Amino acid sequence: MSKAGGGRGCGCRVPQRASWSLVAATAALYLMLATSVCTAGAAPMSREEKQKLGNQVLEMFDHAYGNYMEHAYPADELMPLTCRGRVRGQEPSRGDVDDALGKFSLTLIDSLDTLVVLNKTKEFEDAVRKVLRDVNLDNDVVVSVFETNIRVLGGLLGGHSLAIMLKEKGEYMQWYNDELLQMAKQLGYKLLPAFNTTSGLPYPRINLKFGIRKPEARTGTETDTCTACAGTLILEFAALSRFTGATVFEEYARKALDFLWEKRQRSSNLVGVTINIHTGDWVRKDSGVGAGIDSYYEYLLKAYVLLGDDSFLERFNTHYDAIMRYISQPPLLLDVHIHKPMLNARTWMDALLAFFPGLQVLKGDIRPAIETHEMLYQVIKKHNFLPEAFTTDFRVHWAQHPLRPEFAESTYFLYKATGDPYYLEVGKTLIENLNKYARVPCGFAAMKDVRTGSHEDRMDSFFLAEMFKYLYLLFADKEDIIFDIEDYIFTTEAHLLPLWLSTTNRSISKKNTTSEYTELDDSNFDWTCPNTQILFPNDPLYAQSIREPLKNVVDKSCPRGIIRVREESFRSGAKPPLRARDFMATNPEHLEILKKMGAASSVDAEDGLRFMQEMIELSSQQQKEQQLPPRAVQIISHPFFGRVVLTAGPAQFGLDLSKHKETRGFVASSKPYNGCSELTNPEAVMGKIALIQRGQCMFAEKARNIQNAGAIGGIVIDDNEGSSSDTAPLFQMAGDGKDTDDIKIPMLFLFSKEGSIILDAIREHEQVEVLLSDKARDRDPEVENEDQPSSENDSQNQSAEQMLPLPQTVGLADQESPGNPLESPSEPPSPADSEEAAGFAPSEQISSPTETQETAGLDGECTDLDNQLQDQPETEEDPSPNVSWGTKAQPMDSILADWNEDIEAFEMMEKDEL
Repeated sequence: MSKAGGGRGCGCRVPQRASWSLVAATAALYLMLATSVCTAGAAPMSREEKQKLGNQVLEMFDHAYGNYMEHAYPADELMPLTCRGRVRGQEPSRGDVDDALGKFSLTLIDSLDTLVVLNKTKEFEDAVRKVLRDVNLDNDVVVSVFETNIRVLGGLLGGHSLAIMLKEKGEYMQWYNDELLQMAKQLGYKLLPAFNTTSGLPYPRINLKFGIRKPEARTGTETDTCTACAGTLILEFAALSRFTGATVFEEYARKALDFLWEKRQRSSNLVGVTINIHTGDWVRKDSGVGAGIDSYYEYLLKAYVLLGDDSFLERFNTHYDAIMRYISQPPLLLDVHIHKPMLNARTWMDALLAFFPGLQVLKGDIRPAIETHEMLYQVIKKHNFLPEAFTTDFRVHWAQHPLRPEFAESTYFLYKATGDPYYLEVGKTLIENLNKYARVPCGFAAMKDVRTGSHEDRMDSFFLAEMFKYLYLLFADKEDIIFDIEDYIFTTEAHLLPLWLSTTNRSISKKNTTSEYTELDDSNFDWTCPNTQILFPNDPLYAQSIREPLKNVVDKSCPRGIIRVREESFRSGAKPPLRARDFMATNPEHLEILKKMGAASSVDAEDGLRFMQEMIELSSQQQKEQQLPPRAVQIISHPFFGRVVLTAGPAQFGLDLSKHKETRGFVASSKPYNGCSELTNPEAVMGKIALIQRGQCMFAEKARNIQNAGAIGGIVIDDNEGSSSDTAPLFQMAGDGKDTDDIKIPMLFLFSKEGSIILDAIREHEQVEVLLSDKARDRDPEVENEDQPSSENDSQNQSAEQMLPLPQTVGLADQESPGNPLESPSEPPSPADSEEAAGFAPSEQISSPTETQETAGLDGECTDLDNQLQDQPETEEDPSPNVSWGTKAQPMDSILADWNEDIEAFEMMEKDEL
């Protein structure tokens, strides 16, 4: 789910009958004052360097957009590893991710207004002509209402907004006659049947041709939707109504927002992640600012800015007060339970919350925005990219990174608000990492695993719609843009809607008279109007002073807000609650604490529930850490130069690449190809890495045969044609039930698609050299020739978007189905102490166990938690903690089963109480 930040505008409370000129003037004042403030935390960046970086962003966009147009158009998205388009139904299904694809040239529509922002007006005019000529919105395909709204409807409206702007300037688009707007209106009517529910919340999916519920529609049976899915419609639908005069769109979007507001949890003023579209019952009762909720909050504030309706501001301020009261634990933002908001719902954060600092800038609350942004930046510096999810002690929880733009968005808005050149350096780092780790011959590839550096065969449309837009604007001066960006607001997909829409076709009732707003302390609104004395105290090092304590938060420090401590308990001298990480079954005091949990008071019950959840997570984590992580096959010869990184499954035998130096060599196919007998071409594989096909004998037998022929390593390629790590889980190759200590060479497994990339490279280039390692090595730019022409063989691994399942071993014979999957542990293995290969140095930025030993844990390891934990001894965190249960202790499985029952009982008590 893609997010974006705000355009201009502040959160001022404006009388309901105030003209939009007052709102616009206040918004303009905010930006004028904010951008005039410059801190001295970093050396100013020269205009020449800013222009150089801006030009670099333009070249990067050309590389991505040009390859999409050359290799993928009119498909929805580019597959940058295989240099072809992704067409719904022609590629293996990726589940819900594919719901964004509607056979409507998604990437082209999503990129329209980016072309204008980047001063590519000629290309914009050509792109609009292609959309009008080629795009069909009447396809028999089921799409996400949310994604279609923010990407396609938003893209068409953003394109229309800038098309009429260019036409008014008199040079481009003179032929344009609202054709994009007519397409947007057509699409809007196609989405309206999704709102045919008793609640007014839309169905999550709709068939573009057949709508909802018809047999041929293949949708309309869903009962649940996410809060963001239902609450991220008002900007696009209201703009469509204001542009066309058809009020029905804004009416439906407002009704959905009204229903969500009515269903908020009244005592906490929080909303859950998932809601039943028919009954309004919360299905998932956890609440945060990340995936599933994020843009709901964003659209409440921006609806006020765009539409001038202060009821939206009142709602946003009510929610924001709850967020800062319960979810914000600076610098972290942790999900909580909506009914018990003092109880954390999880111990990890997802990458989508990176938009929130940008929204806080729009709100005017700068300090927490700086804190959270800096924490995220430290995570990025550790892993090169922001993992899809990471724990409160900054370990990787989900290792993927689909080139999300939210952090770049917040970086841009923080720079606009503070003028601090530090954020220009942050943007420079983002550019360098994208070019160094994600750039491939046919575009930019998503990261399948930020720890190994392996790629996924996807380049989502939001990468072009948002990432390049925010990065270019970060380094651009006002004169570098052909229009005034301050006249527009950004949607969640970074599409531009003009602020003058607020005074156009205002026939919608603005006030929700059926809702009662929670009476808040006036201090909740202290930040809602621009006041540079409050936002930026006279100290010119203001922003730096906030960032400085967080510089080492990821590697060495324990964030003060990681664990929510009951202040009243500490004030009374009570001990902090027992944590699962510290529990020992042989400790009588710990056992006594367990007996009291849930029995004495509601506070003890919360401690017990938290303890059980932590213990379940800890047990699961221990099981993961006993397994082998995925490995990397990196093609380092010309013309790849390390850009191709394939995710490979490890073997339970042979050389362990995490403990020894990586293996580098040219590849050669073995004969027989299955490797199940003595090789007939030992001279061909001598001193090389042998390619062998899966099947007909056991993995260990193959390894022995190629080792006897003199091979220095082996790559087993799946014999199931078309198999791919994008659709099948990785697994680790097991031995043959015998002693495998005689196997000394490394063995890795590739699915058919990834293996064919190497085979195609051999046919194209004959000599192909690869590196087998625990993770990808940095490329040497001095030996890399980026001007080499790309081809369909310059391709890389396609990877699954979702987290790989828990690892298990394959059975005895390797021709058995790989039904036992492998999941990467949340911490990568130690990097091999290897000699530096020519042109490739081991990465210094990917985490290792030595780093995690310095990383603070969930709580007790903090040396300073408001100076209230000083009596507790400091302990060094074990990355694979073992719980000592004693000889007579109850088995872990039994304990966990009992605890699960207790959790269910606790939840039933909670439900009865409500």
